[in-house]
Amino acid sequence: MDFLQDFVAQLRTVHVDHLERKWINISLLIIGLLVAIIMTDAFFHGVNPPSKVETIDSARLHLSKEFAENNLGVQLDDKGAIMVRMVAGRYSFFPKHISVPAETKLTFRWVSMDVLHGVHIPMTNMSTMIVPGYVAEITTSFPKPGEYPVLCNEYCGLGHNHMWSNISVIAKEDWQCSTETDCKKGIKQ
Repeated sequence: MDFLQDFVAQLRTVHVDHLERKWINISLLIIGLLVAIIMTDAFFHGVNPPSKVETIDSARLHLSKEFAENNLGVQLDDKGAIMVRMVAGRYSFFPKHISVPAETKLTFRWVSMDVLHGVHIPMTNMSTMIVPGYVAEITTSFPKPGEYPVLCNEYCGLGHNHMWSNISVIAKEDWQCSTETDCKKGIKQ
């Protein structure tokens, strides 16, 4: 307690110009406002850092059951939920092209086989980082049919500008999960 009183007494002896004091107060007010916004979001809106962090060995992706080559792409489970598994690697996304239905909840699971990558799908709200050793999971839907490019938005090397993939979004009533290349039925994680 004596330490705090001595500190405050020494602080009062330091001369601070009126204008500097005003800017110090404004800065502290802004910091306080930002902390209040963060606390409000955390307690009342449920905005928190991710707690379900899933790890994976990037060097052994091809041996993993979930991200083995024959499990990549669009998969429909017994309950009708659609899961899309994709792998990012220099300088491509695998698979290169997928077809999904419009206006349907889709869960994308992304992993990186080498370095940090980013996924951005223009004209949507889908954008995330794919960190090596971790699984990035996003649930989204495409509101209307069309062709959507998948771009890497994190510099990953000299071939970065050629790293892309394509998603064909088909009208919900026209989309069929009939062929083996379009959809793998009943695959469990």
